[in-house]
Amino acid sequence: MTRMVHVKAELAQVRAAMPGTVAVVMTMGALHDGHAALLRAAREQADHIIATIFVNPLQFGPSEDFDRYPRSPDTDLAICAMAGAEVVFAPSGSQMYPNGEPRVQVSPGPSGERFEGASRPGFFHGVLTVVLKLLQLTRPELAFFGEKDYQQLTLVRRMAQDLDLPVRVLGVPTVREPDGLALSSRNRYLSPAERREALRLSAALRAGADAAERGADPVGTLAAARAAFTAGEPKATLDYLELTDPDLGPPPRSGPARLLVAAWVGDTRLIDNAPLTLRG
Repeated sequence: MTRMVHVKAELAQVRAAMPGTVAVVMTMGALHDGHAALLRAAREQADHIIATIFVNPLQFGPSEDFDRYPRSPDTDLAICAMAGAEVVFAPSGSQMYPNGEPRVQVSPGPSGERFEGASRPGFFHGVLTVVLKLLQLTRPELAFFGEKDYQQLTLVRRMAQDLDLPVRVLGVPTVREPDGLALSSRNRYLSPAERREALRLSAALRAGADAAERGADPVGTLAAARAAFTAGEPKATLDYLELTDPDLGPPPRSGPARLLVAAWVGDTRLIDNAPLTLRG
């Protein structure tokens, strides 16, 4: 049976009784099949799974959607139970930040000030701070994060390496709808027309990957992706469309790379990314 705990002291007791390998899957709730894939991946490699559900106020700007961010605790618990999580840690804000916003926060470094960090100043300070706190509280050997939030995954890995955290950070491929739309808790904000418009993000990624496969250089790959996004009369507004190496550095002339995109669809901001290989 899956156990829901809300306070740190109870979590510590439960964690102390877990022998073997422990994995954590961190979420903000509003779970979907993408989160279930993370939990299933954890189940394959760990003896015990702790899921966390916490809508972290540190990573929301003043004009962002913290208050309306979807919350579905009963459904979330059911998904965690079906996927094999033994414990769900769902703390309150006062449990996580008993003294209010922490004065000491984790700096993401230069890579955290680009892309999402540029569009959402302070975002990754909040993300890495809560991730570090949850790693300290759950003390896992393994932590699973979705590749859909690729910049987040990369920065969490770097934090674990740079700060000598005793955890292995593993990525799980993005889960998509049959038409290519990446699963996201924010998809439920979209009207039917906006959902169709949201397909521009995955279309841009496919076009870029196809161009790279045909031998396009980084400039040509980006041009193909941008053309796919802007085809017709787009109602979505592009925030960024960038090509990087797998560690978020400059794109290579050849070899593995990552194409990242963010756009506004109506009042909803969506992100997506895809791996590709530049043929040189």
